[in-house]
Amino acid sequence: MKLLADWLPIILFFVVYKLSDLYWATGVAIVSTLAVMALIKLRGHSIETMQWVSLALIVVFGGATILLQDERFIKLKPTLLYGLFAVALLVPQLLSKTLLMQKLMGSKISMPGDAWAKLNAAWGIFFALLGAANWWVANTFSTDAWVNFKLFGTIGLMIVFIIGQAFWMNRFATAEMPDALKDKDSP
Repeated sequence: MKLLADWLPIILFFVVYKLSDLYWATGVAIVSTLAVMALIKLRGHSIETMQWVSLALIVVFGGATILLQDERFIKLKPTLLYGLFAVALLVPQLLSKTLLMQKLMGSKISMPGDAWAKLNAAWGIFFALLGAANWWVANTFSTDAWVNFKLFGTIGLMIVFIIGQAFWMNRFATAEMPDALKDKDSP
């Protein structure tokens, strides 16, 4: 369900942009994000804090884009979102040694503390760089190039980063096996 919430509005934005224009695409992104969030709630799932933040950003910056007919607002939204992700990961780690990645994944994966710290920092830095890349593309290239980057560049970078992190984590991680799968006779 989280993948639907994260990627469906982006994909619909891209398709509508290619068929129409940025303003229609922005409207579809707002409506589809609202619809996905409503579906999540109707199915009885909770909506994560960052999903609420993303919803607020798309409504505010997408709405400003449409109302003011100024594409700079929608182009700024991913930079702000990725920046907030980076801050949410890095600031608690720097100030209080709190590792958000460990809190999110620690019940499923066991790793040493220093590995969690590196993983948390890597994700924070990745999001900061992704935000900077969005800002650079949005302000340097055409809107067409930015829309292509928003879909293909962002997804491509995310996939490469996740695969790299998975290989790196594999050196340290031991997955917690559900009790139903554990052999009751083994020591």
